[in-house]
Amino acid sequence: MAAATAKKSGSEMGVVLGLDVPRYMGRWYEIASFPNFFQPRDGRDTRATYELMEDGATVHVLNETWSKGKRDYIEGTAYKADPSSEEAKLKVKFYVPPILPIIPVVGDYWVLYVDPDYQYALVGEPRRKNLWILCRKTQIEEEVYEQLLEKAKEEGYDVAKLHKTPQSDPPPESDAAPADTKGSWWFKSLFGK
Repeated sequence: MAAATAKKSGSEMGVVLGLDVPRYMGRWYEIASFPNFFQPRDGRDTRATYELMEDGATVHVLNETWSKGKRDYIEGTAYKADPSSEEAKLKVKFYVPPILPIIPVVGDYWVLYVDPDYQYALVGEPRRKNLWILCRKTQIEEEVYEQLLEKAKEEGYDVAKLHKTPQSDPPPESDAAPADTKGSWWFKSLFGK
């Protein structure tokens, strides 16, 4: 059975109700997203890996992308914004800069849609400044992509801002490329590079 979607009120977005968190865990490939300052502009093979931690409520988050032949990554955690709610409204927390992670940065991660088989997801946040189309595979069928675009439009997103993320097939392994261990990508992102 597909997860239900909360009803919209005013400019409020509909979010998934009753997200099956264990089924949502694992690797998701970024098919498209709004460009943002915290990812390299030339990033490719971008993906997120989620792992439920022992407490059953906190999710370990590993975001990876490849830029100029190097693997850039950041780790953080996610948790329900309101543990008593059925809404799939999560908070994600990362510590920056990557080389000396001391400053917490918290953002919203709202699951706007997930298909019944948990193979495709549409993720946004209440200000509509970030949007991600995610898939369990590196490629998505055009028909499914168009359906997700329509859902995003229904939630008030300007889908013309979406940028398709280049994905390799097969995807690179995390240890197959040198990592940016200095976090220089993060500093460059502050200046829009």
